[in-house]
Amino acid sequence: MKTDGILFDVDDTLVDTKGAFARALEAVRAEHLPHVPAERDPEILSHWRTDPGGFYSRYTRGEMDHVTQRRHRAALLHETFGAAPVTEKSFEVWDALFWGTFERSWTAHDDARAAIDAVVAAGLSVGVVTNAATELQERKLKAAGLGDLPVLVGVDTLGFGKPDPRVFLEGARRLGTEPSRTAYVGDEPTVDALAAHQASLTGVWLDRAGHRRGPGYGAHAQNGAARPGAVGPGAVDSGAVAFDAVQPNAAQRAALVGDPQDPEALRAAGVVVIETLAQLPAVLGYGGGH
Repeated sequence: MKTDGILFDVDDTLVDTKGAFARALEAVRAEHLPHVPAERDPEILSHWRTDPGGFYSRYTRGEMDHVTQRRHRAALLHETFGAAPVTEKSFEVWDALFWGTFERSWTAHDDARAAIDAVVAAGLSVGVVTNAATELQERKLKAAGLGDLPVLVGVDTLGFGKPDPRVFLEGARRLGTEPSRTAYVGDEPTVDALAAHQASLTGVWLDRAGHRRGPGYGAHAQNGAARPGAVGPGAVDSGAVAFDAVQPNAAQRAALVGDPQDPEALRAAGVVVIETLAQLPAVLGYGGGH
């Protein structure tokens, strides 16, 4: 495997977004869901991260803005845990607490800095492709001490996000590498790794201990959320390959319809699986002799 460049996801790949969400949601639970015991914090966190309403997926398809998807998720969270309904007025207070705590909690994963430095030292090109807005991710990386890493493609770049293959191909184009010689590393097995693999990149799933999403993860991709979103400003040629046109093989179909967080199923589908970023040089064959 010859690798000329690596594209990284941000959230829960380089930055401990799960930890930041946990602190933000603990603050929300204490203030807005006081009847819910602290012992249920893991359930609340799992609900937020799996996004059972599919609102973040709608955001990445260009169907709603970032604040709107967050308001819908807050409303569903309150409904699920028996809290007072979220109104337009109450959401302003809710979101000030949630988002303020979230931003103050951005930190890099312990292995992120060394992994990026190793890529640069090996002479590979490196950048970020993310399903969040470019400016937000630039601020997040800077706060986490990773501000030297360029955000090449955000959800606002093309008007839609992963798993559309055009997102990965645009990332490789901006990185200046051929897709087949470019790796994409992310924490989501389907939206990141499998989708990158189907776009002809090397898809790498970072299966961090304790970071898998809860029951229900992957349901939106299986039910149609993997379709390309509406093309927005700055989009690449609409004649580019679309996700629906990339026909998964039997192993890929098995990974999608079975447990989307099953490492063996993902490996059989052509995805590289690692547990820490320190494993990247070995699995991608760079460092030392590159």
